[in-house]
Amino acid sequence: MAFSNDPMPFQDGPRELKTAIECLRPRWGLIVALGALIAGMGIAALILVVSATIASVYTIAIFMILAGGAEIATGLSSKTWGRFLLWVFAGFAYIVVAAFALAQPLVAAAFFTLILGAGMLATGGVRIYLGAHLGAQVRGPVLLAGGLTALVGILIVAGWPENSFVILGILLGLDLLFWGVAWMGLGLRLRRYRMGAG
Repeated sequence: MAFSNDPMPFQDGPRELKTAIECLRPRWGLIVALGALIAGMGIAALILVVSATIASVYTIAIFMILAGGAEIATGLSSKTWGRFLLWVFAGFAYIVVAAFALAQPLVAAAFFTLILGAGMLATGGVRIYLGAHLGAQVRGPVLLAGGLTALVGILIVAGWPENSFVILGILLGLDLLFWGVAWMGLGLRLRRYRMGAG
């Protein structure tokens, strides 16, 4: 696949996109700085991988508490006892699991890691199945993506529970690193576009 050398290949796109680019051009330095900060956090997470794993567990737990609270609020507004009990029970279950995760983050990390590995294995299997039934033009990439996802799932499950102290931290670190590099790339492209326009 050939890539264009044009620093801003989408400059002939819709008017809304051009307007957004014009607004962001003067702020390219802030975008690069934000990307560098996010990438730096990713590198720190990869170095302090156990701490990053614990931070991931805390983040998951906080979102579970918010989800549980939302489900309880939904249950309180239900008009039937059956729905009320179902929503409230589900909300309390989320909150109880989240409280356990906050109290025992390393045990919760092992649990979340196993779920992650099993989920990736199942997702990879579904992608492989779907890819096998697609046309020849798109079959290859879908099968490759499914195979890689399933392989990562197998590696996570095979290394469990010993790897549970690092997997979530590694994934968090890689996500932050790639996201930060993407922001830095966007900022530098905006800078080149600005220089070319000036």
